[in-house]
Amino acid sequence: MRESTRDALTESLAGLIERVTFHNEDSGFAVLKVKVKGYRDLVSVVGTLATVSPGEWLHAEGRWVQDREFGQQFRAEILTSTAPTTPEGIEKYLGSGMVKGIGPVYARKLVERFGAGIFDVIEQESARLEQIDGIGPTRRRRIKDAWNDQKVVREIMVFLHSHGVSTSRAVRIYKTYGEKAIEVVRANPYVLARDIQGIGFKTADQIALRLGIPVDSLARAEAGLNHVLLEATGQGHCALPVEEFKDAAVELLQVDTAIVSAAFERSLREATLVQERLEGQDLVFLPTLQRAEMGIVRHLQRLVRRASPYPVIRFEQAVSWFRERTHIELAPSQCRALSQMLRDQVIVLTGGPGVGKTTLLKALLMILNAKKVRCLLAAPTGRAAKRLSEATGLEARTIHRLLEMAPGRNGFTRREDHPLECDLLIVDESSMIDIPLMNHLLGAIPDGAGLLLVGDVDQLPSVGPGTVLRHLIESERLPVVRLTEVFRQASQSRIIVAAHRINSGSMPEDVPKNAESDFYFVERDEPEGILNTLIDMVKLRIPRRFGLDPVGDIQVLCPMNRGSLGIRELNARLQDELNPGRSDEPSVERFGWRFRIRDKVIQTENNYDKEIFNGDIGRVVAIDPEEREVRIRFDGRDVVFDFGELDEIALAYAITIHKSQGSEFPCVVIPVAMQQYLLLQRNLVYTAITRGRRLVMVIGQRKALGLAVRNGDTTRRYSGLRSRLSQSELSPRPCGAEGVESSG
Repeated sequence: MRESTRDALTESLAGLIERVTFHNEDSGFAVLKVKVKGYRDLVSVVGTLATVSPGEWLHAEGRWVQDREFGQQFRAEILTSTAPTTPEGIEKYLGSGMVKGIGPVYARKLVERFGAGIFDVIEQESARLEQIDGIGPTRRRRIKDAWNDQKVVREIMVFLHSHGVSTSRAVRIYKTYGEKAIEVVRANPYVLARDIQGIGFKTADQIALRLGIPVDSLARAEAGLNHVLLEATGQGHCALPVEEFKDAAVELLQVDTAIVSAAFERSLREATLVQERLEGQDLVFLPTLQRAEMGIVRHLQRLVRRASPYPVIRFEQAVSWFRERTHIELAPSQCRALSQMLRDQVIVLTGGPGVGKTTLLKALLMILNAKKVRCLLAAPTGRAAKRLSEATGLEARTIHRLLEMAPGRNGFTRREDHPLECDLLIVDESSMIDIPLMNHLLGAIPDGAGLLLVGDVDQLPSVGPGTVLRHLIESERLPVVRLTEVFRQASQSRIIVAAHRINSGSMPEDVPKNAESDFYFVERDEPEGILNTLIDMVKLRIPRRFGLDPVGDIQVLCPMNRGSLGIRELNARLQDELNPGRSDEPSVERFGWRFRIRDKVIQTENNYDKEIFNGDIGRVVAIDPEEREVRIRFDGRDVVFDFGELDEIALAYAITIHKSQGSEFPCVVIPVAMQQYLLLQRNLVYTAITRGRRLVMVIGQRKALGLAVRNGDTTRRYSGLRSRLSQSELSPRPCGAEGVESSG
């Protein structure tokens, strides 16, 4: 009788790993080519390993299978690998790129010189490496440091993998906690969710449960409460109503309400959470966000109490002087707005495209510069700062650079005790500024200086927590100038006309067939038709007709990440069409993306050390497998990323509309379909259309576009800022005029 037990069916296999055909760092799944004694050909082994490199010795337990596509494979249920001991294995191991500074050439030289003892030489007598031609003190130190880092990272990866979780964040964990990483994680795995980008509560919770932390422990419940609020900030909230907050925690933790309540009370006592009643509602804040909201109000009160920093300006003469030098005739509505901007210490200027905001800024700056008023210009993103510089002819910096980042501390050098040196700070694209950044910015403005916040309040709010610009306006505690008159030259652009129609709740007008236009709606009924038309437009038809570069000039903007019309699918398709890569060029696959030389990419989080920020777009210019580095060019500046840091980078042939804020592109292409219906809102489509400078093309279902245009209800963000502003001692001057809506 044939045995059917697992032991009877399981075989063992051991050999040298010749090639790593595939390895997914998230799941650990690997396809390996292994040299096994007694087999003429390399054996294909499939299984799961936390980390693997060619040259390692592999031990596998599993069974043989016949795969329809790939033929005979050894499918392993248990895989373990160890450092190689033979010269052949060591050479492959070192030459695989797993240690920076050593490629195949140096690997061969090192093994020829030191044999099987090379690992001991690197670890204990690294100075001897300089005996090899081409290895000097700098390369030697890099090899030793990389070897030590790799050893620790490997231990972390194996540790995490043994607890059933993804290992792709091991490098970041090591950089955060150093050699104490495993010790820190064992003591409190929930710190991972707080400290490590890309690791959420559920991953940390999985580790904690495997380490024996009880499901009903207060430590777990407190971590869950903190996670609920952090998730809420990711959706733009600064706080949550108490009951909604507790319900979300109970659902996340799957424990009794009493445990959540006990953890909540302890968190309040320990001040890791703060409860406050505002506008008749009990809200729960993270302390940092509550302090930031209070800081914004305090700084505004400080600024408005001071006298105007400007010298006496004879307004009529100043306007005439500006007209003589620029040949620009300001409209009556612009004159009224300019007069108020020269009068008020702190003021908000808002309005849609084509209403003359840029002309007003140019007039204001020319007049003030003539009076020797020191003006600083800033914007939230590099692209927005560049546009502001081009529009005004003056230097504009990103807010982060203006405030002089302190790398490594995620803080700024410019603050209350070391303020900016200016008489007026002008900040463009202010709708993008979230609560923490606005607090830092206002804190750095010196006493007696003025502040002008410029932005389109009808665009999407900031990606980060809060709705600062809207709440500043709605509080009615600051002077606000809203420009409404669309000027004749701007009204000739169908992009601007379509944007204003959409913002007022009307569908854009159809373009007559064969008519020249800068705005088109191309109707397609099925998602597949939308996708195919989009690819054809970006790759062939738009470049051919309008002379635009498909990668550098055309930007696809999507409402969502997932789905057949989401950025993941579109990026995969567009990359293959626009940059299929060359067989003689290296590529690297990390964190779900394959990066090739010439790829368009986007930074997805702020990196203060590299001075690259969320939303910055660049191009891959080099990939070095030996050094395990990717070089990316952002606005003429090359930035180097280690392979382990590529979780900060994503392909950018298509990006979300949120990520496009503050940017302008020669051409934008926007797919719209009913599969996106949960996200189809007026301000989303309005923001996308206003990103296009020369050409905007919307491709999709008329029903979906109509749904977005009619949906003017924006999702409420919980925040205490408007209430705090309304109760403050700010006291603006009211004023009103045709073409200018002023409030306050």
